[in-house]
Amino acid sequence: MAMHELMTRLWPICRSITGDGVRETLNILKERLPELTLHEVPTGTKCFDWTVPNEWSISSACLTGPDGEKLVDFDDNNLHVVNYSSPVDRTLSLDELQPHLHSLPDQPGTVPYVTSYYKENWGFCLPHSVRKNLRPGDYRAVINSSLTPGSLTYGELILEGRTDKEILISTYICHPSMANNELSGPVLGTALAEWVNSLDRNFTYRFLFVPETIGAICYLSRHLDEMRAKTIAGFVLTCVGDERAWSFMPSRNGETLADRTARHVLKRLAPEHTEYSFLQRGSDERQYCSPGVDLPVCSVMRSKYMTFPEYHTSLDNLEFVTAQGLADSYFLHQRMIETLEGNCLPKTIILGEPKMSDRGLRPTLGKRGSALSTMTMMNLIAYSDGLSDLVSIGETIGVSAWDLVQTARQLADLEILELKPAY
Repeated sequence: MAMHELMTRLWPICRSITGDGVRETLNILKERLPELTLHEVPTGTKCFDWTVPNEWSISSACLTGPDGEKLVDFDDNNLHVVNYSSPVDRTLSLDELQPHLHSLPDQPGTVPYVTSYYKENWGFCLPHSVRKNLRPGDYRAVINSSLTPGSLTYGELILEGRTDKEILISTYICHPSMANNELSGPVLGTALAEWVNSLDRNFTYRFLFVPETIGAICYLSRHLDEMRAKTIAGFVLTCVGDERAWSFMPSRNGETLADRTARHVLKRLAPEHTEYSFLQRGSDERQYCSPGVDLPVCSVMRSKYMTFPEYHTSLDNLEFVTAQGLADSYFLHQRMIETLEGNCLPKTIILGEPKMSDRGLRPTLGKRGSALSTMTMMNLIAYSDGLSDLVSIGETIGVSAWDLVQTARQLADLEILELKPAY
């Protein structure tokens, strides 16, 4: 199933940081990733400075006007209810109702996405064009939901490689019907996991599907020591589905292997990208890069969260995210993984310049232009001091690292270079 088709299947599900919407989503992903393991963390579990909250579920909700007309119906759009709303069945005046209504005056035709995870509240989200025309009278607000002890659910997939050094791929599964700022990450993560599972891979891959913030914190509280010891690079998958822009969010450190790899690939495949400051962070890089955690994690996005007008509204839909946008993100993330898989510390084992003509790698007649075909090889050899990796050398000589991998292996077969592990 193509990524956009999978997104369409997941679209109607009402997800939150806990609840059956998360489980349903993960079980659908498990159809594609049979080895995906689901974990339940009970309500009340302490995770660093956080505590797993009560589990939320919702079956229906509606707001009825003075004449009995339905103004808002959860069945029409799951954004119509403030996520994590407590149950309510009340009749209120318009003045009493207004504090529980949410709309966007600058986008009068859209439904905003609003949450209240950690403080009990309730509310409805509606287009401002509807809200401004509400007239005085009695309104009935009904939200059939529950907040009860349960658990937080996350998915984990470990694909073992020849070494226990790991690449982390993390995404989140806690937003309701939003395409770029939610579903683009899990569907890309699923496609990448399927591809990585088909590789003859050097590294172990840790794929995480977690509720944003609380889920990442919860996972780190259980696995931090192991992840610190093993993780060489990581990427948060978010907002990877539109076609408007390319964006890069570096790690807090800014110069990790993940950062260098992302910049190297973006420079060649998306040179028009915007690099943001870590001060403009907003997804789970906040957790993976926090002081004391300090994992080498960054994020390559299309339009960055909080920068596009559809963000956290009903306009972030299946039309905003395209099959081509997802495919381009898939291709770029493949190149980053290929770069990491092939990266090494090449070192020349010949003093002076090797005689390439004896190995059939250079024409025996010296004339203008005759050496251009071997220039990449010679430049690679010139910088193969055993201290610089292929990513750094690629930057220096202006060649993509994933292309240099094959050149380096060819030279190693000819006993010109030895290739040492970079990590």
